[in-house]
Amino acid sequence: MKIDGPFYAPLTGAAEEAKRLAAIGYDGVYSLEGSWDPFLPLAIASEHAPELDIATGIAVAFPRNPSHIAYQAWDLQTFSRGKFSLGIGSQIRTHIEKRFGLEFNPAAARMREYILAVKAFFDCWQNGTRLDFQGKYYRHTLMTPMFNPGPNAYGVPPIMLGALGPRMTEVAGEVADGLIVHPFNSLPFLNEKALPAVKRGLEKAGRGGDEFTLQVNAIVITGETEEEYLAAEKSVKGLLGFYASTPAYVPPMEAVGLGDLHPRMNALSKEGKWDELGSYVDDDFLDAFCTRGKPGEIAGMLKAKYGACADRLAIYAPYAAPDAMWKAIIRDLK
Repeated sequence: MKIDGPFYAPLTGAAEEAKRLAAIGYDGVYSLEGSWDPFLPLAIASEHAPELDIATGIAVAFPRNPSHIAYQAWDLQTFSRGKFSLGIGSQIRTHIEKRFGLEFNPAAARMREYILAVKAFFDCWQNGTRLDFQGKYYRHTLMTPMFNPGPNAYGVPPIMLGALGPRMTEVAGEVADGLIVHPFNSLPFLNEKALPAVKRGLEKAGRGGDEFTLQVNAIVITGETEEEYLAAEKSVKGLLGFYASTPAYVPPMEAVGLGDLHPRMNALSKEGKWDELGSYVDDDFLDAFCTRGKPGEIAGMLKAKYGACADRLAIYAPYAAPDAMWKAIIRDLK
C-alpha cells in the first residue's frame, strides 16, 4: 500500500511544498481542483521532487474536452518519467451547471464515454490506431501527424475515476484503471456499496481486478497536544458538515444511520450559515467518517481500517500539524 499526501499549492509555492511532502516520506502527491489549476503545479512538483508519484485527485472532467485532458496527461506522464496518474471526476450537478455552464445529466453515461474518448487518444498516439471515437456525447475522428505526439516512452498514464454514487462507481470498474474513494466515506458504505459496484463494472467489461487500483482517501484527526487535537477536530467537523449538507453525499451517511441529519444541514447551507454545520457533527459522526487518535495510534488504525482493500491510501488532514509528526506516522504505515 502506497501513501499519498495532498498537494494543495499554487505555482509560486509548488516547489517548496513538493520537497516538504517528499521529505515527510509520502510515495506520491495528489492535487485538488480548488482555487487554482490542478495540472500546472504537478509539473513543478515532478521537477523538484522527481521521486514522487503525481496525480490529479481530482480534475473536473466535463468542462475540459477529452482531447485537452489527454494532451495534459500525456505531457505530465512524459515529464514525470511515468509517474503520473490522471484522476478525474464529475463534480456535482450544481457546479457543472451553474459554475461551468454545461450539461450534467446523465453524468455516469457521459463519464463512461469521456474515459473511453481519452483512451482513444492514448491508443492512437501509443499504438498508431486510427482515431475514430464516435459516441453520443463526444466525437473525435481526426488526428493528423502535426498534432500527434507519438508513443510515450513511459507508457500510457492510468485513468483513475473519483466516484461516490453506484452508477458512477460501476463506470470506474468498467472503463477506468482505478477508483478514487471520496474522503467522505464510511466503512459500511465502502464495503456494502462502493466495492460491489466496482465488481459489477469489472464483470460487465469482462475484466479482472488485478490491474485495478483502489485509492482510499482517509480523513485523519490527530495532534501531539490536546490543543492541537481539538483544533484538528474543529477543522474536520466543519469539513464534514459541509459534505453532509450536500445532497450528493447523502448515501455514505445513510449507510451509517445518519441520513436524517442532511435536510437540516442542507437548509443551513442555503441560509449561508456555514459556521453552524460543524456543530451537528458529534462523536458518532466522527468515528464513522474519520480515523482519529494519538499520533502513535494512527498508523495501526489506518491499517486495520483500510489495509485489506486499499492499494493507495491518501491522507486527508485539513489543518496545520508538525511535519515530524506526519513523518513518524508515514514511517509507521510503511
